[in-house]
Amino acid sequence: MTIRVLSPDVASQISAGEVIERPASVVKELVENALDAGARSISITIQDAGKRLIEVADDGSGIPAEELELSVTRHATSKLVEAHELFQITSLGFRGEALASIASVSRLSLTSRVEQGKTAARLKVDGGKTGKVESTGAPRGTVVNVQDLFYNVPARLKFLKSDSTERRVIDSLVTRYALAYPNVRIKFSVDSTVTLQTTGDGDRRSILSALYGAESATQMLDVLAEETSMKLYGFISPLSLTRSNRRDIAFFVNGRWIQDIPLSTALVQAYHTLLMVGRYPLASLFLEIAPEQVDVNVHPAKAEIRFREPDKVFSFVQRAARRALLAYSPVPQVSQPNWGQTWSQTDPGWILAHPEDHPLDRAPQVPNSYPAASPSGVQVTGSNLAQSEFAQIPLLRLIGQVGATYLVAEGPDGLYLIDQHAAHERILFEKIIDQHASSKVASQVLLAPVVLDLSGSQASLLQENLEVLGQLGFVIEEFGPASFQIRAVPVIFNSSNASAAIRAVVEDFEEDETPLKSEIELRLAGRVCKGMAVKAGQVLSIEEQKNLLSNLEACRSPRTCPHGRPTMIHLSVDLLEKQFGRRGPR
Repeated sequence: MTIRVLSPDVASQISAGEVIERPASVVKELVENALDAGARSISITIQDAGKRLIEVADDGSGIPAEELELSVTRHATSKLVEAHELFQITSLGFRGEALASIASVSRLSLTSRVEQGKTAARLKVDGGKTGKVESTGAPRGTVVNVQDLFYNVPARLKFLKSDSTERRVIDSLVTRYALAYPNVRIKFSVDSTVTLQTTGDGDRRSILSALYGAESATQMLDVLAEETSMKLYGFISPLSLTRSNRRDIAFFVNGRWIQDIPLSTALVQAYHTLLMVGRYPLASLFLEIAPEQVDVNVHPAKAEIRFREPDKVFSFVQRAARRALLAYSPVPQVSQPNWGQTWSQTDPGWILAHPEDHPLDRAPQVPNSYPAASPSGVQVTGSNLAQSEFAQIPLLRLIGQVGATYLVAEGPDGLYLIDQHAAHERILFEKIIDQHASSKVASQVLLAPVVLDLSGSQASLLQENLEVLGQLGFVIEEFGPASFQIRAVPVIFNSSNASAAIRAVVEDFEEDETPLKSEIELRLAGRVCKGMAVKAGQVLSIEEQKNLLSNLEACRSPRTCPHGRPTMIHLSVDLLEKQFGRRGPR
């Protein structure tokens, strides 16, 4: 095979593939250029998720007309000259590849005017082919207009996610940069609708709600720590606010958004023993460190970095986050329980020991969504499910509740420990899916609509799923930018927290979660039921515990919740006898 030098067009597109992976990559590079230019105001506009149009306008220092054509040439930059400067970089950009890469896979128009310039200059580049510089009128600063992204690389278009996913990625990126640079006014418009507008007054707290939603933003904890040559500040979530993934953990190092697994791991370690397995905190943290301690020239996208002393940095992040976390959420002191003490009538143990003295309405109530059990203790629907081929657990006799989280029950073959939250999830899930399948999901109008304030990306996700949620019995209306009103809920959820159910739909969303059309209802129903189910730590009355057991017995798949987590643990009589030494190992 003959060796040949690639043509400039092919080489440019290969280079562009490393820098420009998706529309969000274009937005990131252009916003960083604007910040490097000292902009105090940045306006970002996208159409069709950035595929048709991305425009970033700033009031920065601008580009002289005589340098405009050079600015779209590969490896042309004003940020450094000598190789040794790579280890003293304080700017966001330095490789000189961004504009050239963008111009090679789009139709780009670059308009700029410097402070001393009498007129602005404009340059158009079509798929890497540069036109002539023309004079035009424009205020000081730069406007980069990118149209028809990847029009000449159709294969790249096919690898993009759905428009809604690409919009959410851009929204998250813009919001995080707004949080990192609170003194810069940032305006973000999607298809002519302004979704984010900051004042530039330096108040990060006011921007948090756009990133996490108003309710979550008010719970975020401040972090501030400083050591020799390092400073960490920002926000982390309390123990009560978590996600099922690390997607909401973001680090900025010297103003640059980076994706660094060890840094995220250091933060997660700060929560060690405080969070259950599989749950992760939310965080927006900003690390300032001496430039010579960081190597940012690792990847063309500049999203990866290396630290000269990584262990020192990771230890600092972990300690700082742990101190902040414990300052707001001190670890309770564990003491030997006093078994002889008199229990309060609000104590779960007293309730279980004296059910006859404890009225049902005195304990916190479970959402009134369980139908009454039949006299046999099994819910009957058409035929006795306990005797059908779908039954997978025997009839259980309630013993009580442990830790306000688990039910203890006796079966003919041993002891059963039931997770009340997972079990209730399964019950609600099968009820709402059965009603949906028969087109008989009944709704109940709320006496007072529940207002739900979300982040921009969450609002976009909810908007896409309003139709399916409507089919599941919810009536939800838009109430303003990133705000919705819940006006009705399915009858089986009539006394539950409606906002918790809808938040469960949008908060743990995965970017790559693209289910088949036939699976959307199941996915959303599972999340809704997760938000509506009784929680761990919620005390249940005796009657509520019995109803939970009888309804679980009637389920088709009673042993797992809709997400695959077990609802119960079985301790057989044989195992108990072995544990108590009544029977030796066989």
